[in-house]
Amino acid sequence: MRMYDIIQKKRDGNPLSEAEIQWFIENYVQGNIPDYQVAALCMAIYFRGMNLEETTALTFAVRDSGERLDFSEINGLRVDKHSTGGVGDKTSLVVAPIVASLGVKVAKMSGRGLGHTGGTIDKLEAIPGFNTDIPVDEFKKIVNRVGIAIVGQTASLAPADKLLYALRDVTATVDSLPLIVSSIMGKKLAADDDCIVLDVKTGSGSFMKTPEKSRELAEWMVQIGKRAGKRMRALITDMDRPLGYAIGNSLEVIEAIETLNGNGPKDLTELCIALAAHILNLAEKGSYAECEKLAKDAIASGTALKTFADMVDAQGGDKEWILHPEKFPKAKYEYVVTAKKEGYITGVDTESYGVASLLLGAGRNTKEDVIDPAAGIYLCAKTGDFVKVGDKIAVLYSEKESGFAAAEERLLNATRIETNPPKAEPLILDIVE
Repeated sequence: MRMYDIIQKKRDGNPLSEAEIQWFIENYVQGNIPDYQVAALCMAIYFRGMNLEETTALTFAVRDSGERLDFSEINGLRVDKHSTGGVGDKTSLVVAPIVASLGVKVAKMSGRGLGHTGGTIDKLEAIPGFNTDIPVDEFKKIVNRVGIAIVGQTASLAPADKLLYALRDVTATVDSLPLIVSSIMGKKLAADDDCIVLDVKTGSGSFMKTPEKSRELAEWMVQIGKRAGKRMRALITDMDRPLGYAIGNSLEVIEAIETLNGNGPKDLTELCIALAAHILNLAEKGSYAECEKLAKDAIASGTALKTFADMVDAQGGDKEWILHPEKFPKAKYEYVVTAKKEGYITGVDTESYGVASLLLGAGRNTKEDVIDPAAGIYLCAKTGDFVKVGDKIAVLYSEKESGFAAAEERLLNATRIETNPPKAEPLILDIVE
């Protein structure tokens, strides 16, 4: 085979065979194909697309490009939940302990944040001593003992995805359905979980801006997961507004703890209960209604919070910070953003809110950037709220005052205030079986 012929075939709009896709991935990982040819193929895929058979073959080739994890030593059914990324999305910190407290094992590998979206690993590392880099054997022991462990993805897991994503990121080919599907599901299927629930975001704060595009992404991921023998389900959820009130690593951990204590924001609590109930239902813990009650009871009884604290302790963190979140240090500086006009907040550009938190030090533009765990934004008003001139919209937190002006400008420009209230929109837009 020749890479030239594969590029030409896709450029002309013809489907690639499973053998051609496997050959391409194997040789790229081995260093036998130069980046410029892979970039050309990615661009051809971007414009010409791939059908479901091609995308399945690409996903499985990415999955098989490195280590395949074996979780057979973990006792019981293994589940995972994946979000396509959003602003203020700390659901994994709430959902995973709920599920684990009810006897379903959560052996979760998560990523870091890049750009306007936050990462679960960055949030957990805001807890002193918490270790997200644990040997696989120890990881499995913690899951058996505590019911849950969350670590960073190993370097040997789906190396093809790391190579492809780095190239897509600089060649304007990130926003391609087959490339997104193979990236997400290639990594997920390399782990050895039985059930996967996907939280597919849609709206201004997500990679998929419309419900139609988000549903297409969800349907393809669910189908490919089922072809790999997994129990799959996807929720399409709104990201036209940040989730909860906190944006930033320590702030989001504190809000997750409040939610596990039963005092979380309404939208975050609603979504976490729904995600947990769908996971439990897939794991055959009962009907959806029964599983929803189980999830609510796990919060009310305190068992979900205890499970989170036990996981933190098992992974080297100080569990006292979970039981007493007032221990989290505040940023050196804070700045209040106020409304400049009167009216209802009718909508926000969620991505710009995420960028504002990045300007304060809560995120990273490149993988090498160092995150300030205490930096971020706490929202005092959200979509649907009425504000008067001078009312607090948000409080900004940072170790440096220099980022406040740009973050405030970004936040105000992203907030629409109008005379009439907005129409109430549901948080969960659709479910894909």
